[in-house]
Amino acid sequence: MTHGSHTSRFNLRVITLLLISYRRCLRFHDRSRLIDGMFLMLVTVPQLGVCNNVFRFDEQIDAVVIAEMEKQQIVGAAIGIIQDSKIVYTRGYGWANLKTNTPVTDETVFNWASNSKPLIAIAALQLVESGRLMLDEPIASYCPQLPPQLRPITSRQLLCHQSGIPHYSNGIVIPSKKRSSSDDHFNTLDDINPRSSIDRFIRSPLLFESGIKTSYSSYAYVLLTAVVQAVGKDPISKQLQNRIIDPLELESFQLDLPANDQVNWTLAYETATGETTEVPDYAHFWKHGAGGYKSNIKDFAKFALALGGSQLINSELTEKMWTRQKTTDGNESVYGLGVLVSDYGKRLKVSHNGSQDETRTRLVIYPHRRHGIVVMCNTQGSEPKAITTAIYSALKKQTLNK
Repeated sequence: MTHGSHTSRFNLRVITLLLISYRRCLRFHDRSRLIDGMFLMLVTVPQLGVCNNVFRFDEQIDAVVIAEMEKQQIVGAAIGIIQDSKIVYTRGYGWANLKTNTPVTDETVFNWASNSKPLIAIAALQLVESGRLMLDEPIASYCPQLPPQLRPITSRQLLCHQSGIPHYSNGIVIPSKKRSSSDDHFNTLDDINPRSSIDRFIRSPLLFESGIKTSYSSYAYVLLTAVVQAVGKDPISKQLQNRIIDPLELESFQLDLPANDQVNWTLAYETATGETTEVPDYAHFWKHGAGGYKSNIKDFAKFALALGGSQLINSELTEKMWTRQKTTDGNESVYGLGVLVSDYGKRLKVSHNGSQDETRTRLVIYPHRRHGIVVMCNTQGSEPKAITTAIYSALKKQTLNK
């Protein structure tokens, strides 16, 4: 729901569809929840993204999303649709909390997971635009206290995953001498400062010489966040607030801090065994731009819209962001600067995925066609890409029928 959250029209067709949707979505849950769930849907219809006179294919979209959720046994999900450079539809489906029978709405807050990376990429490119950060300058120019193996790496190599820094378990990870190798021991609020977070891996040897290969790394984006903070001269939270969050009016956007029973947060679930079990929450704040942010689907869609419309950086830098980067031997990778890039010209597709124990997310935009889709799920093993594909198939079918 973008502009329709306060609609007062009582839409019987929508209510009927939602009741059917919940019946289908709950087949793999306790049947005793069904009656309570239908009642909750009746009282929350005005908050579920019914955009009267804006989006005409809500029934078709709801049907394919519910079908895909049932197929994948997804407990709760939310979607946002962009058309003609406008957010035309957002909606939640399923459950945010099974214990309290709380449904997902477009106000429900999910972790972004690795979709935090395009956001910190924008923050870095804003500093490039202002002349304070040079993409091909060694990051030691901005963070002189780095150890020898990290000093020659450039911001471009961090952005396009050519740094050689390990990604969790695909290499040897060595923390600083002052930090334990036990995650439980040092997952403290000190890591709200990304300069502290990089101590988790700061002595790790590189997988390869920077620039010669492409290898995805979240640790590289933790380091990028520390670089952005150093160059911007303000805490990363203040920089994001001033340059991204406030301009886009992202009212629910936040760092994933340790907390319980937060308003509108979804719980996380696992259904692969055939039973639905709750996944313990883990605070990802220390990852920062690698995977530490969260919001509702409306704000996630706002960011996707801004990403596709060059709202936060100029068009020249936007084109650089959407250009596949090459290794030192000239091989083209699938990564631009902070995003995955497919096709060219009018068919250009910019995307990113996110995966954590608590969430699966997807952002896909076709900037030259001015449309896109975002998806957030609260269930391990879910594939939001299948949901975006199903939505696009339904929209294509309706367009052809029209």
